[in-house]
Amino acid sequence: MRLFDLSGKTALVTGSTKGIGKAIAVALAEAGARVVISSRKAEACEAVAAEIGATGATAVAIPANISRDEEIDALVARTTETLGAPDILVCNAAVNPYYGPFLDTPDDAFEKTIRVNVRSNMRLCKLCIPAMQEKRDGAIVVVSSIAAFKGSDYLGIYALTKAADAQLVRNLAVTYGKDNIRVNGIAPALVKTDFARALWEDPERADNVAQHYALQRLGEPDDIAGAAVYFASPAGAWTTGQVLLIDGGRSVQE
Repeated sequence: MRLFDLSGKTALVTGSTKGIGKAIAVALAEAGARVVISSRKAEACEAVAAEIGATGATAVAIPANISRDEEIDALVARTTETLGAPDILVCNAAVNPYYGPFLDTPDDAFEKTIRVNVRSNMRLCKLCIPAMQEKRDGAIVVVSSIAAFKGSDYLGIYALTKAADAQLVRNLAVTYGKDNIRVNGIAPALVKTDFARALWEDPERADNVAQHYALQRLGEPDDIAGAAVYFASPAGAWTTGQVLLIDGGRSVQE
């Protein structure tokens, strides 16, 4: 058995046109999976799918705005029609429309963050799990955040949703373990992506942050991708209900 072989598997990855999501999609494809690239913009999805396809792997672009139930439903339906029901679901897409004191969170930002970061993941799982149950095999990976485990002055609503994602992982792992469906999470610290650009684009500030990491550097998207391959592959066949901190040693540093 090849521990990291995903040949014959279909993987649906949300938010996969850049950053962590793209790195995960590329890594899954390199391991042999057929990958669905999805984000809001069709052109961006097609570009990444073409990039992966040029390597000889299979990748299909299916754009979707996961804040809309009907687009989530269409995403899963089109994935199933095109490549087969997802064997691997990676819930990566997220938003953070408000940065500031938690109790000052505007109502619309609160609703949007909950809807995209938590509710959409629940809906995606609800739609994908039945086919996994039929096959008695499946892997779900939810991208959480180190913010789920720390109090925050200015990332309060985002941190709240990422903590909810960590609990979603545990709940689903308990309920669907009997069907051989593994559900795990990844909780990165600060990774140099467009999503987190405001936190690292100032070199001095980025360097100051890195000093609090045991490895003395911020993360790169590729630093996260391998964990998703592990969780999705035979190597992770007896791992479920876990949320793996990938943080360059931030959580163990004083």
